[in-house]
This record gives sequence, C-alpha cells and structure tokens, in this order.
Amino acid sequence: MHCRDGGVSSPFNDAFTNAAQRGPKGGHRQEAVGAPLMPIEMLTYGALADRLKVSPEAARSLAKRLRLPRSRSNDGKALVSVDLAEIQHKALPSRSPAGHQAVTAPLKARIETLLAELARLEAAAAGHRAYFERERDRADRLMTELLKATADMMAAKEAAARLEGEIAALRARPWWKRLVG
Repeated sequence: MHCRDGGVSSPFNDAFTNAAQRGPKGGHRQEAVGAPLMPIEMLTYGALADRLKVSPEAARSLAKRLRLPRSRSNDGKALVSVDLAEIQHKALPSRSPAGHQAVTAPLKARIETLLAELARLEAAAAGHRAYFERERDRADRLMTELLKATADMMAAKEAAARLEGEIAALRARPWWKRLVG
C-alpha cells in the first residue's frame, strides 16, 4: 500500500492519518483534493477573541459550543486547539443606541409616573403611620385607666366583702350584746 506522499502505508500509519484528519467534532475535515491542511493552533481565549473580533467570554462560549479540545498552559490559562479555517463565526453587528430611543422613552415616562405614585403612597403611609401612633397612645392611656379602674373595683369589692362580714358577725350576736357592746 502506498500513501499520497509515496511512502508505504500500514494500519498504524493509517490510524495516525485518520486521527489527524478528524475535525473538532470527531468528523473528517473537508478538504479539496491536493489542498494542504490548515494548521491547528493552540490559542488562549483572549487570543481567539482577538482573531474572531469578539469578547473573551464570547470566544470561551464558542469553544464550549463547538466542543473544541482544551488544555492548560504552564501559566494556568486555558488553551484551545482550533483550526480558524473551520470556524464559521461571524460577529453580530453592534446595535445603534438610536434604535433604542423608541423603546426607552416610554419606559422612562412609566418610571417617572411610578416614582410619583411611590412618593404619593409614601406620604399617605406616613399619614397613616402618624394616625396609628396617635391611636396606639390613646389605646395605651385607655388601658392604663382600665387597669386602674379594675384595681379600684377590686379594692371596693374587698372592702364591701369585709363590711358584709362585719355586719353578718354583728347580726349573729344577740340584741342585748349588741347594745352593751
């Protein structure tokens, strides 16, 4: 068996050739006949982002989505094995802030009305709070008066019971002992 370059093919060499031709998702690379393979580069997320003209987070997300092989460099940064010719990534065009004016103007107006309503409700809540405080003070005064009246009533009942006991004792004595005394 002969290879493209004129060497002898073996099952061992074929396995390495097939592994080298596999793409990042395990399929075979599409190459034109006679076209050389593009080199696979080991790039950090920052370098990949610079090449694709996107943010490093977008590059990391793209690497995860395409399931590109990753490894760690000596300095601890992640390296991604990527063939830039295979990546068909186009950055989304940036949005103009003028396009958002139609959306933001009604939202800002709604925010202003909500803030005005919030201020009105806070003023009403402050009025209700003052009324609550007055009523609580009044309830505390009434409770104090009620407790004092209850204590006076209990003292009056005790005095009435004591006097009834004395009257009952006096009535139990005969009339002549009551006169003599």
